[in-house]
Amino acid sequence: MKISLKVFLVVALFMFTFGVLSENTIEASGSVVVYTPVSEDVITTLIPMFEEQTGIRVELITAGTGELVRRLQTEQHNPYADVMFGASPATLVPVTDLFAEYVSPNDEYMLDNAKNEDGIFTPWTADGSVILVNTDLLDELGIEINGYADLLQPELKGRIMHGDPAASSSAYYQVTNMLLAMGDGEDYFNEDAWDYVEKLIQNLDGKVASGSGVVHRSVADGEYVVGLTWEDPAASWVRDGAPVKIVYPEEGVVFMNSTIAKVKGGPNPENAQKFIDFIISEEAQSALGTQLTNRPLRAGIELGDHMFPMEEMNLLYESQEKSMENREAVAQKYIDILIQY
Repeated sequence: MKISLKVFLVVALFMFTFGVLSENTIEASGSVVVYTPVSEDVITTLIPMFEEQTGIRVELITAGTGELVRRLQTEQHNPYADVMFGASPATLVPVTDLFAEYVSPNDEYMLDNAKNEDGIFTPWTADGSVILVNTDLLDELGIEINGYADLLQPELKGRIMHGDPAASSSAYYQVTNMLLAMGDGEDYFNEDAWDYVEKLIQNLDGKVASGSGVVHRSVADGEYVVGLTWEDPAASWVRDGAPVKIVYPEEGVVFMNSTIAKVKGGPNPENAQKFIDFIISEEAQSALGTQLTNRPLRAGIELGDHMFPMEEMNLLYESQEKSMENREAVAQKYIDILIQY
């Protein structure tokens, strides 16, 4: 009995000591809980960089934006998350009360259209509506594509892939980009703009993708000449050597920012701020522009060959709030035209 008791005490002392050391180790480095819908490429590139640089352990909860927002709402009186990483302002502004005020010291280095203007949401990347073209197929047709107007060429009938704007965000934003670019730059219901959209739908010849991923993949695989998609996935095909190129519509292209925000009442507020600081740091933003296909928003960042400088584009402005307010009406009008053809 004495031996057993002695062994028990030694084991108990060891477990207590190990527990204290482990707890102190965690406290020394700290942790941060990040809710995010961002791609695996972003996660596997940026998270290890942050952990190595700061010694802070990142716990990731990955899901769609809507699911994560609902979780934040459920947990708002006892938050589990520290940071919401990656979502459009239009999605997060309606639930602003879930987030704490914080402006990173690195905010001063961001582009003018990528500043934290409300003291809560920090833009970190932007994605634009682009035209992805299969260069081999385009050469066979002997035509050029420089913008939206060129998509009406008869040689492209049935050879353009676009998604369903009622189901796909990228497809919807492509439509609003067209409406602004081919209209007056402001009104989603401009008559000239919708006249263009109707002609484009005729040239689609009834071909509509079931999901956004099908669009860029079908162009890269040579099934279609043209795909209407986001810059991010399009640039990944360019980077990886597929026979494709990105066309930024000469009539104008819209870029939508994605943001990062500190969760109000999160358990690790200081580490949340460090995480936000890192995401818009020179190191992280450089990784976006050279290793990944997410467009950096920090000024002076070098871009890889697969990324085109924004200064050389015809940029249009679109209010994300306005686009969301009109989403149902715009998508329905598009579908009403589509079913006629």
